Amino acid sequence: MNAPHDPSSVGAVVAQKASFDSPLALRGGATLPSFEIAYETYGELNAARSNAVLVCHALNASHHVAGTYADDPDNVGWWDNLVGPGKPLDTRRFFVVGNNYIGSCFGSTGPASVNPATGRPWGADFPVVTVEDWVAAQARLADHLGIERFAAAIGGSLGAMQALQWTLSYPERIRHSIVIAATPKLTAQNIAFNEVARAAILTDPDFHGGHYYDKGVVPARGLRIARMIGHITYLSNDAMMEKFGRQLRRAALGFDFDIDFEIESYLRYQGDKFSTYFDANTYLRITKALDYYDPAADFGGDLAAALARARAAFLVVSFKSDWRFPPDRSRELVKALLENRRIVSYLELGSPGGHDAFLLDDARYHAALRAYFDNIEL
Repeated sequence: MNAPHDPSSVGAVVAQKASFDSPLALRGGATLPSFEIAYETYGELNAARSNAVLVCHALNASHHVAGTYADDPDNVGWWDNLVGPGKPLDTRRFFVVGNNYIGSCFGSTGPASVNPATGRPWGADFPVVTVEDWVAAQARLADHLGIERFAAAIGGSLGAMQALQWTLSYPERIRHSIVIAATPKLTAQNIAFNEVARAAILTDPDFHGGHYYDKGVVPARGLRIARMIGHITYLSNDAMMEKFGRQLRRAALGFDFDIDFEIESYLRYQGDKFSTYFDANTYLRITKALDYYDPAADFGGDLAAALARARAAFLVVSFKSDWRFPPDRSRELVKALLENRRIVSYLELGSPGGHDAFLLDDARYHAALRAYFDNIEL
């Protein structure tokens, strides 16, 4: 953990909320009559308002990107190793905005929020949202902050889809897009993993059709299984073998269904922890947003045609051990951008971290990000 006095940390930060009273029309046909976005900022917006960088988070993260909270010093931002004074995304130079997308359970309007039409939590009535909807809401936040154009948007995994979508929804409002450990659309296998995770939640007896708030219960069993399934896909086989191998948790095989192996203990721990802080309705909606994202769908599957709108320069990063979103999917994106004569830098790394490698400390990875950000003109 970085202590608040650490010169490479942004220190103690304060979460904020922006409220929007004008309706937000969603891609699925529903409309949010009003909404809030939780966000944090690090660094200072310069006089020209040209140094803003938007950080988009993945499935289970939030707007808390860097630093700590004064009343909770152990709560370190999820990308604290990347964002701060002297770090690759240097807050002495950039004004960094971390935001929590709508539909989440970390402060922005979501299923657990009060539905103004009923005075009760939205629950199952909260609409399914998409990557395009998140970007539209983020554009409202940019307006609120007085940011006409982002110097860059950056994200990994689902966050990278948002960084990509910014170049399509608002091509004139973003100059650089950093797309890390991503894919232009999910494969059938990825959709299958998401469906199994959703089935675990939907069939939990405590789910109550999504209205479990009224019952005072949590579909914890379904959330545990969903997290265990997801977590397996975030790690590489090499990383699992190096960390756990076939190590036994107890002295000998139990010949029962309790925990025998360290990897079983780890997965159960991750599932149990996840079920205490994440919302099941949010999980269902976020995985659907992943499944639905496909910018080429309206262009007959032609990704190059879909990306013709983009005007930004790109840095695309992939990891060879990421079997969920493997490098060939990133190269597919790079190829389509080059066909449109976009400026593209591509980095493919041999990190053993799997899909989660974008969150880890890797000297080559961070050096590349630092070099890219250092060369962004403000």
